[in-house]
Amino acid sequence: MEPSTIALIIIVVTMVLYATEYLPIAATSVMACLALAIFGVLPINGAFAGFGNDIVYLIVGMVIVGNALFETGVAKLIGQKIISAVGTNERLFMLALVPVTTAISMFLSNTATASIVLPLVASAVAASGGKLTKKNTFMMVGILAVTGGGLTLVGSTPQLIAQGFLVDGGHGAMGFFEIARTGLPILLLLVLYYQTIGLVLQKKFFTFPEVEDAPAVPAGGGSPTTVGVGTATIEEKPKSVAKMIISVCILAFCIIGFLRDLWSPGVVAMVGAVACVATGCLSQKQLFAKMDWTTVTVMGASFGISAGMQQSGAGALVAQTAINIMGDNVTPWLLWSTLVIISTILTNFMSSTATAALLVPIAGMLAIELGFDVKPVVMAVAVAANVGYATPVSTPPVTMTLVAGYRFKDYVVLGGLFNVLAIALLILIYPIVF
Repeated sequence: MEPSTIALIIIVVTMVLYATEYLPIAATSVMACLALAIFGVLPINGAFAGFGNDIVYLIVGMVIVGNALFETGVAKLIGQKIISAVGTNERLFMLALVPVTTAISMFLSNTATASIVLPLVASAVAASGGKLTKKNTFMMVGILAVTGGGLTLVGSTPQLIAQGFLVDGGHGAMGFFEIARTGLPILLLLVLYYQTIGLVLQKKFFTFPEVEDAPAVPAGGGSPTTVGVGTATIEEKPKSVAKMIISVCILAFCIIGFLRDLWSPGVVAMVGAVACVATGCLSQKQLFAKMDWTTVTVMGASFGISAGMQQSGAGALVAQTAINIMGDNVTPWLLWSTLVIISTILTNFMSSTATAALLVPIAGMLAIELGFDVKPVVMAVAVAANVGYATPVSTPPVTMTLVAGYRFKDYVVLGGLFNVLAIALLILIYPIVF
């Protein structure tokens, strides 16, 4: 059996296990990587290489920094300030998060954005007396971070991959905000979605307990554990002003490090994490007890799954099959629509970077062969590679929202519906924006 076929079978089985929650989501993720190694799709070190990925260290480091802010009392103070400024109306609070998250994600990586914003949201939730909830806010923040990254040339990696192809081939470079022609309508759709049907669906379908009120049960079952970005219990005890100042300085260092590209984002975050422990803002015992191991495991394993799809040829097989179905009478709109759908499907199971790296050259060559303008066709892949919201393994910011206690089916229901709406919007506005 071809490696590509084996990889597709493994992916299908993995998705079934995710959907049925027969096993905890972290266990399913690890089993997928093991299957890729056992059946020869990837070597064992390749299947688990994702656990050494910089993004995993970024998540680990910023979870630690976020928990340090809670332990020192800074998070409670920030939460009170946010509540005093915005209030505890959940709909208004979610609306207020849009400009902040969007502004950051336009210039930082969407993962770094989620790492910064989620602890702030958690602090406001903790200070709201139960009027704000993680289950109604965290998923939106994750999707918002991804969507905001689709507004500028540097907001996400797929744009840069597309830009490289366009420049190298002499097809005309994208302007810094040019991709916002499609990204901004998706952002506006997201705001409308979470102000209306999204919030209603969340309140109807999200029946799990808040992680602040009880130990969180990882998606798919398992033993209760305390998880989350800043899910530490805020105890009513005197806080050290010195440690509060130190933890704020550490957070500021991380943000500046991200903005200035001091080191890789993972290194910056881990330096901040080590500083939190070294200065006593967070003890080693608290670090291990409050680490979100489910998110770390799912994130690390997702890179192995992505590598299996890419290196086995499974991703290319899916793309080529869909392209063959189009036949000979291909219009620019049909090509754009097909690429958007393929990219979105793949990016829900592969990393957006891998999806773009796989499809950008295919899209470009197809456009040249058919005599179409290459730029909008290639941009279709870059845009759609950022539109993956239907699974918790689609993008790191969405994976990070697992800390709120979501189940796999929650992403399928809420993120999946928005995913479909976003695809439909992209296809409809193509003749207008291009």
